[in-house]
Amino acid sequence: QLQASGGGLVQPGGSLRLSCAASGSIFSINVMGWYRQAPEKQRELVATITSGGSTNYADSVKGRFTISRDNAKNTVYLEMNSLKPEDMAVYYCNTDLRPTMFSRIQNYWGQGTNFTVSS
Repeated sequence: QLQASGGGLVQPGGSLRLSCAASGSIFSINVMGWYRQAPEKQRELVATITSGGSTNYADSVKGRFTISRDNAKNTVYLEMNSLKPEDMAVYYCNTDLRPTMFSRIQNYWGQGTNFTVSS
């Protein structure tokens, strides 16, 4: 399962760090990522990172957000800087992992975490 944390209240222009840890039976983890969904909008990609460290970002967050991962802890992070009110959404972590050596790759979603950008 995936457990996300790090939401809260932040001022415009402020920073926040989200974390998401994978637990349970894990043989290997491929891509880990963050998606977000604002009210009445579709879920959208924020950033992804491969097991080798290659990253991909949505244009709207490039230069402000940084995704990273700790493979030893099966954890992915999202460092968010220069936050704007339009960044407010429920943020979901997502991963492709193989539970056992003999399993096929499966996709998992975290439960979501959100934050408020307000002065």
